[in-house]
Amino acid sequence: MNYETVIGLEIHAELATNTKIFCGCTTAFGDKENTHCCPVCLGLPGALPVLNKKVIEYAVKAGLATNCQINGFSKLDRKNYFYPDLPKAYQISQYDQPLCEEGYLDIKGDFGSKRIGITRIHIEEDAGKLLHEAEDGSTLVDYNRGGVPLIEIVSEPDLRSAEEARLYAEKIKAILEYTEVSDCRMQEGSLRFDVNLSVRPEGNSVLGTRTEMKNLNSFRALVNAIEDESKRQIEVLESGGEVVQETRKWDDVTGKNTSLRSKEEAHDYRYFPEPDLVPVVLEEEYIERIRKELPELPDKRAKRYVEEWGLPEYDAGVITASRPMAVFFEECVKSYGGDPKTVSNWVMGELMRLFNEKGAGAEDIPFPAVYMADLLKLVDDGTVSGSAAKRVFTEMFETGEQPKKLVERLGLLQISDEEALTGIIKRVMEKNPQSVEDYRAGTKKALGFLVGQTMKETKGKANPALVNNILKKLL
Repeated sequence: MNYETVIGLEIHAELATNTKIFCGCTTAFGDKENTHCCPVCLGLPGALPVLNKKVIEYAVKAGLATNCQINGFSKLDRKNYFYPDLPKAYQISQYDQPLCEEGYLDIKGDFGSKRIGITRIHIEEDAGKLLHEAEDGSTLVDYNRGGVPLIEIVSEPDLRSAEEARLYAEKIKAILEYTEVSDCRMQEGSLRFDVNLSVRPEGNSVLGTRTEMKNLNSFRALVNAIEDESKRQIEVLESGGEVVQETRKWDDVTGKNTSLRSKEEAHDYRYFPEPDLVPVVLEEEYIERIRKELPELPDKRAKRYVEEWGLPEYDAGVITASRPMAVFFEECVKSYGGDPKTVSNWVMGELMRLFNEKGAGAEDIPFPAVYMADLLKLVDDGTVSGSAAKRVFTEMFETGEQPKKLVERLGLLQISDEEALTGIIKRVMEKNPQSVEDYRAGTKKALGFLVGQTMKETKGKANPALVNNILKKLL
């Protein structure tokens, strides 16, 4: 029997505010444990929360950028959640009246174009962090993260494969970066994915029993977890068993997929309106002001690259998928002043190669965009050859040095002196009389051999176009 996988994603993004959602504690990452805490975020008796206005602004911005309806009236709710990383024993979140609803995003892949519905975007506070590293084997808790503001972006169960889920998650990440709603540093837990997944026989409209896999913090882990859980559920059904509704854990290092606990339903959390906070009421004027402040988003920017600069859709999509990459690319195009496709070729070729080799991204480029533009100008004016420029580019990524200094230090200046090249080419012709005769007899490929010998003689420094011209004249 063939099965269909049905996936819904819950994406948690920490907002880029300076302070927490209900108190004035800093949201800075990486400081000593339990130093960013106060009576409010520790939930001490008598401490009252006050809603951070910037949280609402960022959540509305995310909602508008994902085509959501912004609700003029929403409220906060208590979600009873008895875990050690929530000192209050409840989380302040939103339940039946969230800030944003009924949005969508379009994704593109080998399957074509597909629209993924967004059920809701709501605000809530993050929990603390459990540390299982004590020497005596006990578990410690760091409450620094407790109270950091989150938005949770809940999709409809419209995704059908790990590839679709990855494309959707990447697009959400790009939008959050472009709008500067979140820094999306997955290695710091700023962006995390929960996967709700079930399988059903192809053609069946009834949803199967779903499981949830929580706190995936990379696109690789997202893909691997989905593929493994889909395979596991199919094997359970094929063997005559039943899939149990539960929360599971995926370990991307070991590839282990294990059960954590039975899955809670909404009634298990006993939601009720948060009595210490008033409802959030937004005027239309406020919403429209934020709408006007939205930057050019990835889809619109990619379309501009295609229509105005003649980039292939694929190139434009890859470049705009990351805000730092798009900013770097545009600065390079502006400094270069030449064909944007030339810049795109280097980004898609040499830069992406180095990213893959070093596990880096646009935020890790160790030199400004103007350096890359300067290197392309050196190629255009004949100072260096294309192959030498690639070597310079690799070294530039390692050291961050200016391209002109690297060309001099590595001895890669291209020979463009016609008189000097003519002498070298004459010697090459004298050493290869048969190739000279072959060319004059009509064997055109002999010219390529002589060009190659000249490049070998000059250790790759000769200007190839000039070598071709001189050879043809002499021949």
